[in-house]
Amino acid sequence: MQCATASAPAPAAPMSVFERYLTVWVFLCIVSGIGLGQVAPGVFQAVGRMELARVNLPVGLLIWVMIVPMLVKVDFGALHQVRTHWRGIGVTLFVNWAVKPFSMALLAWIFVRHVFAPWLPAGQADSYIAGLILLAAAPCTAMVFVWSRLTNGHPLFTLSQVALNDTIMVFAFAPIVALLLGLSAIVVPWDTLIASVLLYILIPVALAQWWRRALLRRGPQAFEAALARMGPWSIAALLATLVLLFAFQGRAILEQPLVITMLAVPILIQVFFNAALAYGLNRAVGESHSVACPSALIGASNFFELAVAAAISLFGFASGAALATVVGVLIEVPVMLLVVRVVNRSKPWYEARARLRPA
Repeated sequence: MQCATASAPAPAAPMSVFERYLTVWVFLCIVSGIGLGQVAPGVFQAVGRMELARVNLPVGLLIWVMIVPMLVKVDFGALHQVRTHWRGIGVTLFVNWAVKPFSMALLAWIFVRHVFAPWLPAGQADSYIAGLILLAAAPCTAMVFVWSRLTNGHPLFTLSQVALNDTIMVFAFAPIVALLLGLSAIVVPWDTLIASVLLYILIPVALAQWWRRALLRRGPQAFEAALARMGPWSIAALLATLVLLFAFQGRAILEQPLVITMLAVPILIQVFFNAALAYGLNRAVGESHSVACPSALIGASNFFELAVAAAISLFGFASGAALATVVGVLIEVPVMLLVVRVVNRSKPWYEARARLRPA
């Protein structure tokens, strides 16, 4: 991203090898996890039993390593920038909180309960739907900075919309998930859901912001260097978690290899629908292309690390919910790169008739 003013954030680092080839690493985790789960099932069963208050301790640690470095990038002080591009922020909030979770619940009901029901494992429909809802209820936090940079998105707008979405997520994630799961006739104890929010949103946000302030006291260059060092640890923790997940899911996948493809269908439809909706609405209200791009991209992508964590906590390693959230990880990078390409190539169309506002 190019900075618009002297006070703008530093340019985002290029996509790392881990980020660029995330789909490849996830595929290797699928193969490794399934193989290891079949060769040494006892080891993974022992890991699965390491729980305290329904929280698996090894996975809880891995998820903190996953999430905290990403939350360190979020500057909640950027919230005052919201008023600068209030139309774009309004579109972002509308798509992320009024459309995205509910459209996914509808798509999950259509495809899981009806279209693909004859081919999905019996008794897992509720769990798959829950996983898809968890995925859609968590807007993207970290990767949206990468996608925004690839479209020359407005850096301050990107930062402010992420900060605002994360603030809302602290309060809205649990109620929205509980509402949609309830409408889908899926019972989830409130205490478990609130514990997931506490463990995977509130505490990581507080820890990350304390860490952020400590790093910034050392200077901007030291802060950027620290972020660069954190990145590989975050992705490595995600991949280790996926190996564990697929070790538990291995038998179900081998018996039903098309499950992943079927679960990907509603996710793909939702990504393209929400991206197009946000992009079009920003054009309709007269926002600039540099604002429309990050607004569309945050609406299309997900905070899949949080979704995976909540699915494991609520439903367990071997659940269809955990598998559904992992499918979101599998397709995230290639699909979002496609969305990036579309919004970049459509810039002349966007600017031809839009009532542009000054950036």
